Amino acid sequence: MWRRTASFILDKQWQYNVAASPDTLSLSPPQTTASTMDDTLRNPNTKVSAYYQTRAAHHGVVTSDWLAQAQAAVGQHPPESDARPYSFSATSPSSGKPFSVIDEFNNWRKQPDLAEAVAAIRALAAVIRYSEATTMMELEIELKKASDSLKSWDTTSISLTAGCDLFMRYVTRTSALEYEDFNSAKSRLIERAEKFGEISYKARKIIAMLGQDFIFDGCTILVHGFSRVVLELFKAAAQNNKLFRVFCTEGRPDRTGLLLSNELAKLDVPVKLLIDSAVAYSMDEVDMVLVGADGVVESGGIINMMGTYQIALVAHTMNKPVYVAAESYKFARLYPLDQKDMAPALRPIDFGVPIPAKVDVESSARDYTPPQYLTLLFTDLGVLTPSVVSDELIQLYL
Repeated sequence: MWRRTASFILDKQWQYNVAASPDTLSLSPPQTTASTMDDTLRNPNTKVSAYYQTRAAHHGVVTSDWLAQAQAAVGQHPPESDARPYSFSATSPSSGKPFSVIDEFNNWRKQPDLAEAVAAIRALAAVIRYSEATTMMELEIELKKASDSLKSWDTTSISLTAGCDLFMRYVTRTSALEYEDFNSAKSRLIERAEKFGEISYKARKIIAMLGQDFIFDGCTILVHGFSRVVLELFKAAAQNNKLFRVFCTEGRPDRTGLLLSNELAKLDVPVKLLIDSAVAYSMDEVDMVLVGADGVVESGGIINMMGTYQIALVAHTMNKPVYVAAESYKFARLYPLDQKDMAPALRPIDFGVPIPAKVDVESSARDYTPPQYLTLLFTDLGVLTPSVVSDELIQLYL
């Protein structure tokens, strides 16, 4: 029941539903006044990944060119740029201050349900909207500087880097810009930027509609950590009257599994909370494993919350399918060879008792799961096998 080809995307009924009741998102950033949130977003702790600081603070139709543009997201990363926030002389209508792409980005990030990459895409769209450049060359230079500034804001975020690269390619790669006057070309860029933002914003719902079809009545699903796209998938399955239960790992040290179990309880989905060390003990009762991803790499493997790798190993040994739900803007040009072959994303760990100074603590927040331990990836491009993801990304660089 769970087998699908890589070309399986959406049926006509779902396309009709999306067109009839599209999701809308205001093009103006939200105004939030919580001082604690502002402190967290504007003054990140350099010793802890900004991605995990944000999580602690928060506690469309697929087009034919979308796949090509998503593959382009993993293009060559530009050299490291100046880490200072990029700004230019234009003023933001909402604040009257000189426009800063980092401030715009932080305003969007205050929405707990908005992915970090989508917040970056919205901020880059604002760069085009507020720019006072008079030529396309000046505008593209401003856009590139803003993109580099966002990527340097948190170098450990895979989706942030991939989302910025994807945006740059999607927005600027159009032949219409070669013959239109500047004002018309700028309007076209703004139109494409906003369209791209809407496509990215709707990715989660598209994945939910694809993935919920793999959930069958009476099944038991093991999840690890808190993933918004996984939760959206469960919501879609519950709305379609699917009968299933979920095992949530605790997700130490930030205990994200507790948050997911609370959300599932609100949906009246039977849920059982497991300590992380009870995965192998409980795997006999599990029909499938479903996880999110921080990033999808060239090999077809994933980088995700610490513990994903060992869960996939146990599931593989016991012949349980492992599914991954991930938006296409998380496809990254990375090829890790082992667990230490990627930039560390650190997080605070509190054991509840004093730790002697001579004791080292492993504080990395994520690990790498090779493709041979994954069954399928649910993406807004369709349901893909790891080998298909790998082939598509490799072809991009030939």
